[in-house]
Amino acid sequence: MSSVDQTLDEVAHATAGSAARAPLLFIVFEADRPVARGARFSLVGVDTITFGRGDARVATRSADGRSLDVRLPGRWISSQHARVRAVGADFIVEDAGSRNGTFVAGQRVTSHVLHEGDSVEAGRVFFTVRGHPAADGPLVRDDDGSRAASRPFGLRTLMPELEESATALGRVARNGAVPILLLGPTGSGKEVVAREVHAQSGRAGPFVPVNCGALPSSLVESLLFGHVKGAFSGAARDEAGFVRSADGGTLFLDEIGDLPATSQAALLRVLQEHEVVPIGSTRAVKVDVRVVAATHRPLEALSSTGSFRDDLLARLKGYSHRLPALGARMPDFGVILADVLARVAGERAARLTFTPEAARALLSYGWPLNVRELHQAMASAVTLASEDVIEARHLPAEVLVPPSVPAPASEPTADEGLRDRLVALLHEQRGNVAAVARAMGKAPAQIHRWMHRFQIDPDTFRSAPP
Repeated sequence: MSSVDQTLDEVAHATAGSAARAPLLFIVFEADRPVARGARFSLVGVDTITFGRGDARVATRSADGRSLDVRLPGRWISSQHARVRAVGADFIVEDAGSRNGTFVAGQRVTSHVLHEGDSVEAGRVFFTVRGHPAADGPLVRDDDGSRAASRPFGLRTLMPELEESATALGRVARNGAVPILLLGPTGSGKEVVAREVHAQSGRAGPFVPVNCGALPSSLVESLLFGHVKGAFSGAARDEAGFVRSADGGTLFLDEIGDLPATSQAALLRVLQEHEVVPIGSTRAVKVDVRVVAATHRPLEALSSTGSFRDDLLARLKGYSHRLPALGARMPDFGVILADVLARVAGERAARLTFTPEAARALLSYGWPLNVRELHQAMASAVTLASEDVIEARHLPAEVLVPPSVPAPASEPTADEGLRDRLVALLHEQRGNVAAVARAMGKAPAQIHRWMHRFQIDPDTFRSAPP
C-alpha cells in the first residue's frame, strides 16, 4: 500500500513551531523531471528509509510502520541506491553501493550525519530530512505532490506550517469583505497571492493592481480617488481613479508603506465609510471594494514613529498573511520551480531536464530576490537551452558562485565536526567504544568523555544494523 493511501491525520490547527518538530522527508527536486514537483512523507515512528529505482514515485510503509521504501523513476538511480537511518538523535544517510553515488551538498559520501537543511542527491533526485528522529510532533498527511498541485497557484506548498496558513488565507479570501495585508520580502509573490485572493473571493468586479511606490507624488490622490473635470490644470474630463475602477472587485495596493501621509487619510475614509470623494468634488461616491494591501516594510515600526497612520494600519490588517523568502522554502523548491517553468516554457516544460551541476547550483543559491529572481533566471535558461537540457552555463553567473563557507574558527563549529565524526564511527562500529577509540587514535576513556559531553548513548547504536 502506498503511503498516500495509508494517510495520517492532517494538521488542522497546529502551530508552525509544533509542525516544524515532526520528522518529515521531502523529495525536493527531480532533475530529470522538474515538473514532477516535490513530495512529503511523515517519518513519525520511522527509523529506516530506503531509496531505489521504480516505475513511478511511490513510498510504501512496512507493516509495523518503522520503515519507508521510496521508489523513484529515472535511469540514474540504482535499484538500491541509498538509505537513511534514525540513530539516536540523528539521521544518517548511507550510500547502498549505488552506481552513481550519493552526495550531500555536492560531495560524494558513503556515510554522513545529516544536519537540518542538508540537501541529499541520489541519482539526480534531491531530498532533505527535516526534524528530530524522536520528535512526537503532530502527524502530517503524506503528500505525493498531487495535493500541493491542486491548490491555487501562489498558495502551493508542502511545508505544514505554510499549508496551514494558506488554508486559513483561503477561508478569509472567500469572505470578500475582510481587508487583507500581505507581508514579505520583495519578489516573494505577493501580487500572485493577491490575485488568488480575488479569484477565491467570488467578487464579480475587476482586480485592479496599484503600485503605491510608483505613483507620482503630485498625482497620488487623483490617480487613486479620481477627479472631476476642471479640478486642476490639465483635468480635461472626469476620471474615476483606481478605487472606483475596482468597484465590485478587489483593489490591490502594493507597497502600501510608500503611500504619502496625506493620501492615507483619504484611503482610511474608503475603508471606513465605503465611499470616495473625487478631487474637485464635494459629493462622496459609494464604492464596494475589497482592499488587499502588501508591503515589505515594517508597518508596525512605521506606525510607532508616526510615518504610517496606526488607524489605517488597523483597518488594513483585517487579516495578515506573511510570505517567507524563497531561501527559507527549500522543501518547496520543486513545487515553485514547476509552476515557474510552466509559465516561462509552456508545453515545453514537460521535456526539460537539468544537469546535476545546474540542479546543485539552483538548490545552493540563496535567491535574495526571491521568486521573481527565479522566474527571470528560468526565462533566460529556457531560451538558452536549445536541446531541452538546462546546464549550469545557462544559469546567471551569480547563481553559479558557490556560497561562502565561514572558517571553522569558533569552538561550536569544531564541536559540531567532532560530534558528527563520533556519531558516524559509533554507527559504523555499532556502538563498540573500543573500536571507535582505535579508529580515532584515542583512549577509550576519551571517547567516553566525549560521549558524556555530547550526551550520546552508545547503546543506541548497538541495535542499529551495520
